[in-house]
Amino acid sequence: MARMTEHTHGEHYWDEHYATIDPSWGTRPNAVVVDVVGSLPPGRAVDLGCGHGGDALWLASLGWHVTAVDAAAVALGRVAQAAADAFLTDLVTVEQHDLRASMPTGSFDLVTATYLHGPEEFPRAEMLHRAAQLVAPGGLFVVIEHASSAPWFWDQHRVFPTPAESLASFDLGDGWSVERLEAPRRTASGPDGQTAEVSDNIIAVRRSR
Repeated sequence: MARMTEHTHGEHYWDEHYATIDPSWGTRPNAVVVDVVGSLPPGRAVDLGCGHGGDALWLASLGWHVTAVDAAAVALGRVAQAAADAFLTDLVTVEQHDLRASMPTGSFDLVTATYLHGPEEFPRAEMLHRAAQLVAPGGLFVVIEHASSAPWFWDQHRVFPTPAESLASFDLGDGWSVERLEAPRRTASGPDGQTAEVSDNIIAVRRSR
């Protein structure tokens, strides 16, 4: 059942952000998630930074039990409504977390973290280290992150790590095998319909123990 939990500190900025953009933006699944996850048998998944729920709702449509996590109550309300409209409420749970302060609990066969970036400094590597602890043995941890700045990005001077540098910063330790580690180019769509060529870091690692 879709439900709201964990009222948190970072919601105000992100609520304002989502209140200004088209509710249909970000409702399609990420192509990399589709490619990496599409052949896996359904299980339990958590989508960290779910936004408008494109990945979470797509996973639920395949039979996954999905916990959709974001800091923004506005976004989560839209995800919950979309789950209801698609008759997926038994498969989608929404939880509100500022990931700097709290994480969902439990063990998951799939943990996705897609574009966990923000205009302020925050301990992103430490957050992703904690996110990886949610992955069950045999489960998959998928991180998709910006590797270049689109014209609408808030920081045009940011220096981005390579996929290998980013993975190393998560400090995962032993017991992981790399399935994807690359930085492909793609055409990105902005919140106002603009497009640009950008790069993403794609990191997919499987937990063996």
